[in-house]
Amino acid sequence: MIDEEFFNKQNVIDLSFFNFRNAISAAYFANSEFEILKINENFRMFFPLLGNVSNAYFPDVLEQLGLPGEQIETWITGIRDQGSVALPKIEISANGESRFYSLMSARTVDDGFTYLNGIQGQFIDRTDEWKLRHEREELLEEKLRDRELIEKKNQQLEHLAKRLAKYLSPQIYESIFSGKQDSTAPTARKNLTIFFSDIERFTDLTDTLEPERLAAVINSYLSEMSTIAIECGGTIDKFIGDAVMVFFGDPETQGEQEDALKAVEMALLMKQRVAELQSHWKKLGVPRGLRVRIGITTGFCTVGNFGSDQRLDYTCLGSPVNLAARLQGLAPPNELLIAESTFNLIREHVECERFDEMTPKGFARPVQIYQVKDFISKEHRKRRRRLSRTGERVEVNVFDSSDIRAAIEELRRIQSELIEELEET
Repeated sequence: MIDEEFFNKQNVIDLSFFNFRNAISAAYFANSEFEILKINENFRMFFPLLGNVSNAYFPDVLEQLGLPGEQIETWITGIRDQGSVALPKIEISANGESRFYSLMSARTVDDGFTYLNGIQGQFIDRTDEWKLRHEREELLEEKLRDRELIEKKNQQLEHLAKRLAKYLSPQIYESIFSGKQDSTAPTARKNLTIFFSDIERFTDLTDTLEPERLAAVINSYLSEMSTIAIECGGTIDKFIGDAVMVFFGDPETQGEQEDALKAVEMALLMKQRVAELQSHWKKLGVPRGLRVRIGITTGFCTVGNFGSDQRLDYTCLGSPVNLAARLQGLAPPNELLIAESTFNLIREHVECERFDEMTPKGFARPVQIYQVKDFISKEHRKRRRRLSRTGERVEVNVFDSSDIRAAIEELRRIQSELIEELEET
């Protein structure tokens, strides 16, 4: 064992502290009673407000630096119980500036020199590190806030888009939201098949029906006609009161013949659906039911965005539009009239009868008009599905065909309720 008396105590302490003299951290050495014996130059530079801390009680120094009591107690307990302690974040304010440090301390044990038994530790300046971490946390929080805001805006836009979809034909809606079309898109000249329909004597209904019943009648009619138009690939141009305008050939076309056949197929499906819903409308207060007149023609139209800077309407203009409207006005109730231009495209597939030859108002030349009966091929006839059924004991009328599966589920629920009632009796 080394005889301590042969060595200069201060020299040994200085020698043991040599590695800390030029350390970039603020180092100290204290005895077992927590009294500071040695500090390096950086300690003085880090904490100039302390002055001379020789022989000072280290917990008092921590208190003077502004550490809260909980951290000081953690330091004392750690040294006494575990022999070491690390305080990862210490905030010290001086001259209006806050800096952050980590304090690491540990007991030293030396069997040869008892006066080296004590506590060594160092303050490591982590101000820049903590600032960067704080900035990163703020950026993450800001990113989260932005993400929440974006999600909220996306939900609002999705909700708005769903509402807007009800005001646009699906094809036009898809063109706009896919970026294929904008307000600056040029108009085009295209060969379109135009469909017009309206309800006979609808003005009389508006004068006799209560507003609620009138709304129920017209909304159910337009909903059913719209569903059929969309299923057949037609572009719904507009509703004008009870009138419906649909065109085929833009923004998508399957060829002028197929467009014309689709338009006629749509018209026949609409006629069938109107016949199926007569009992429903009579219950709503329309004693004679609804009788619809339809006109179709084919010809070159100018199609695109028309309107003002405040409001645009994607529609088609031209004499075929006017002719389709005139044919609809000439059609007998529950009948479909087509112009010769459409007849020439569909004559091989659709049974038609010559109706008349006349010069509609606003036209200089006479127009040959045909009345459509039905498709010649059984394939086209099979496409039509009846949504009303009448049996010996039960009559089923589907009033809203937009969701057939939901209607079937409703029928099953009614069936279950009737079975339960029968079992109870």
